[in-house]
Amino acid sequence: MVRMLTRWFGWGDPTKSFSLDDRPRLWPALTARIGEPAGGRPPVALDDIALPAPGVSESVLVRLAAAAGGADALTTDHEARVRHAFGKSYRDLVRLRRGTVGNPPVAVLAPGSHEAVAAVLAAASELGMPVVPFGGGTSVVGGVEGPPRPYLVVSLARLDRVLALDRESRTARIQAGILGPDLERQLEAQGFTLGHYPQSFEFSTLGGWIAARSAGQQSTRYGKIEDMVVALRLATPAGELATPCVPAASDGPDLNRFLAGSEGTCGIITEATLRVRPVPRVRRYQAALLRDFSSGARAVRTILQAGGKPATLRLSDAAETEGTFALRRETPPGPGRLVAGLVKRMLGPLDGRCLLIMGFEHARASDLEHERRLTEEAVAAAGGMGLGERVGREWYDHRFDLPYLRDVLLDRGVMVDTLETATVWSNLEALHGAVTGALHRALADWGTPAWVFCHLSHAYEVGASLYFTFLARQDAERPIEQWWAAKQAATDAILANGGALSHHHGVGRDHAAWYGRHAGHAGAALVRGALRGVDPPGLLNPGIFFL
Repeated sequence: MVRMLTRWFGWGDPTKSFSLDDRPRLWPALTARIGEPAGGRPPVALDDIALPAPGVSESVLVRLAAAAGGADALTTDHEARVRHAFGKSYRDLVRLRRGTVGNPPVAVLAPGSHEAVAAVLAAASELGMPVVPFGGGTSVVGGVEGPPRPYLVVSLARLDRVLALDRESRTARIQAGILGPDLERQLEAQGFTLGHYPQSFEFSTLGGWIAARSAGQQSTRYGKIEDMVVALRLATPAGELATPCVPAASDGPDLNRFLAGSEGTCGIITEATLRVRPVPRVRRYQAALLRDFSSGARAVRTILQAGGKPATLRLSDAAETEGTFALRRETPPGPGRLVAGLVKRMLGPLDGRCLLIMGFEHARASDLEHERRLTEEAVAAAGGMGLGERVGREWYDHRFDLPYLRDVLLDRGVMVDTLETATVWSNLEALHGAVTGALHRALADWGTPAWVFCHLSHAYEVGASLYFTFLARQDAERPIEQWWAAKQAATDAILANGGALSHHHGVGRDHAAWYGRHAGHAGAALVRGALRGVDPPGLLNPGIFFL
């Protein structure tokens, strides 16, 4: 009735892990920077987590179940309430692993149609109960954590189909609860792709992507999710909200743009019509090393401003490049190890060089070759050295695996989290330095030196995103306070140095304290007024944007 596919206290497929056994360089590289962790706590048993009783009468539950479509559309099951209490942020996982689930949802409902979602919202409004929409539950910014009072979760798990494909217009109408792999399978069976592959792709949903304004790993070619939206359908406490299916319009503010990124506060997205493309027939992923982050960023900017749109341009800074090579598997004995050794001697020490992953996807080989040549010329002009396809293909083949490493590091007592922002090219290096420095200082002040690294992963003609990862020895007694000190310092640095509050993770609860400063008084007033227009009592995902 509701999805229970993932590890409840960590990331992804519970049968899958991230072994360090064949990566002998990673742990020495990590401990050289942060010291030797004391070791982490094992997760508590799921059955040992004490939850408060739902706290509502049986008659209320019966009424909600009827609105959702029947008794099998509602559960108060212990595991379902735990799984729907949090997302997958560092703070969420620390609390789950320690069994600190103080305010889970009263119940989880899984309506099977737009009309049933609307009926649930109507019933919840009459009862005065907040509602948190839930797709895959992969938010890393507190986007699906409920308020500190009784609330309901509405799971979109049953809304999981591609409803219609318009080949002539190249659009598809799709239910919002569909998971990424199911969406692509259903589209590819008809020769099309959405081309949206966030790192959470395997476990996140279309509605979640739109609600948080997600970016996929091939967004430089295909665009962010809001660039793909043609029309939306939402259920709100004020009634249905549906935007027209037109290519463009000049009839007031763009509602699609406003609703994309609304994070469940304007209504529950039940359907979306999106631009789709024919499945690319040729793909190539390759890599290069640049002298430093500055020359690498210059190469990426040159490519975009010359009209190039590779599917992927992912530039790691020097620290992340060192981490990437430390993370590579040991080559087994044989010719491959000999070749790897020769390449390593040829490259020599990294000495601050930066890794660039380049990906090309096209319908025709000639188009791919044209874009590849343009890209390689810009890289060569910036002093880059090509590494061929092996490193690029390794990244592509394992691009969804890294989140599993966080669970392994938590087991060993390592704090690891990510944050992201974006800015214009002229400010990119200054912002990179400011955020890196803020994270180092904050965690050094805590007595836990950090390893901080960053990559540029989504590029535009005017600028690019910056995606930071930071690791430190976990404070066993106050892990959340330690994390919050780093998060505050980094977010303050982002806003003080001209960065976006978020490029693609969203606001959630984690960024709500900064939203008013980011939007300004008038901007925050505009958003607050719009939210109250569709949700007068403020029951939809309260605590997002405004604490």
